[in-house]
Amino acid sequence: MSLPIDGANRQIARAAGTVMVGFVLSNVAGLARQILVAQAFGTQAEMEAFNAANRVAETLFNLVAGGALASAFIPTFTGLLTKEDRQGAWRLASAITNLALLVLIVAGGLAALLAPQIVRYILAPGFAATPSKEALTIDLLRLMLPSAAAFGLSGLLMGILNSHQVFLVPALAPAMYQLGMIFGVLALSPSMGIYGLAWGVVIGAALHLALQVPSLLRRRPEYYPTLGLKLKPVIEVLHLMGPRLLGVAVVQLNFWVNTRLASAQPEGSVSGVVLAFTLMLMPQAAIAQSIAIAAMPTFSAQVARGHMDQMRASLAASLRGVLLLSLPASLGLILLRKPIIVLLYQRGEFDTRSTELVAWALLWYAAGLVGHCVVEILARAFYSVHDTRTPVIIGSIAMGLNVAFSIAFSLLFERLGWMPHGGLALANSLATALEMVGLLVLMRHRLEGLNGREVLLGGLQATVASLGMGVVLWLWLAQAGSQGAGLVVSGGILLGGAVYGLAILALGVREVRGVMRSVLRGVRG
Repeated sequence: MSLPIDGANRQIARAAGTVMVGFVLSNVAGLARQILVAQAFGTQAEMEAFNAANRVAETLFNLVAGGALASAFIPTFTGLLTKEDRQGAWRLASAITNLALLVLIVAGGLAALLAPQIVRYILAPGFAATPSKEALTIDLLRLMLPSAAAFGLSGLLMGILNSHQVFLVPALAPAMYQLGMIFGVLALSPSMGIYGLAWGVVIGAALHLALQVPSLLRRRPEYYPTLGLKLKPVIEVLHLMGPRLLGVAVVQLNFWVNTRLASAQPEGSVSGVVLAFTLMLMPQAAIAQSIAIAAMPTFSAQVARGHMDQMRASLAASLRGVLLLSLPASLGLILLRKPIIVLLYQRGEFDTRSTELVAWALLWYAAGLVGHCVVEILARAFYSVHDTRTPVIIGSIAMGLNVAFSIAFSLLFERLGWMPHGGLALANSLATALEMVGLLVLMRHRLEGLNGREVLLGGLQATVASLGMGVVLWLWLAQAGSQGAGLVVSGGILLGGAVYGLAILALGVREVRGVMRSVLRGVRG
């Protein structure tokens, strides 16, 4: 039985709200972790080594069992569940889990063995000028590698639960990772230094996995000790994963290039880029990832039933929602970036220079927030129609441009007398914007339309409201800029949010009218 279009959109909206709550809680935990880590280590040499070393474990996870595998696994697994082939679905899940763990363990072992060569010649050659920093990076890299296997298994559990329309627990899992790192910095770092934070990564990864196990057991899973290399669904997942794997590899290559370039820039550049990108990802996760995660099982089920008109309407509604939320978030983050960083981080080892480093990168990253959000939705839509090739081709081109832009803009910024790591952030935002345009054009062609007028109207309404909000925030900063960071940030968020809310209400945004009708019905009922 299929849901009507409005019913499917409401299902996505409810699930997105659930995921958003989980992501907000995870972001709060993440902010607490970042504040504590910044206070303890700032942007100095130890933190530079940690950020560079953690890149290897993150790359292994993303290549093997992160976005690449999940994007191929969920549509196939959901399709089997939709056809009520429970045994086939769990046989697929077992085989993919076994394959992912096998590859992660072997790859992790090789990375540990070759850690000195990875750091010295590929990841951070700029650290060679400081042998102690290079040696620390090698040690931390080896210590954090087991987290990749735990995250790999946990990532697959998230896909399984999302396919069963279970969203809250997977959305809360990142908070457990943050709690593990908080434990590391508070309980272990006083005696172990930066190694305590690295152990926190491993503990957090284990907690990320452990939280989801009870929910999985309630689904009564069936485990099969097989690699399933001859099973048709496994072959389909691996076939779908191939192009996506290439795309993830290109994205990770860009991160490695940025780390390599930043390692040769003034000290603190690596940490400045990492912290700024993480801050930009917080609203991106709450807005785009929550909607995308909630929408993908619905998209996949609509495609499995052949209801492409419903899928097109659901995608258009998702894009409108993303634009209405990401445009004001982007502008607000640009305008309030410095007081936000002062409020969150500037204490202990995190000094005014650290604030300037992060704020400069955040300016350029925040400009790309809308592009990141829209790309997240469009990529999931392509995966739902079992097309991993198109977003990979576009993403690979965009990330190739990103690498070229990174080199060119960092040199340009240096020549202009600006901090060069800002060029790395600008490169990412520009490349992502181009990727967004390419995916929009191709998805419109793929679905023979994208309800473009509806999406465009939502984008224009959000733009007008955001500009009004931006003027008010600019005036607020001019008047209250000399006050404490807490007052500036809290007042700016409340004032900006109120202005934006009133503006979209006055512009007659459809989603707001729907919410208001629901509230009124609840009050009258």
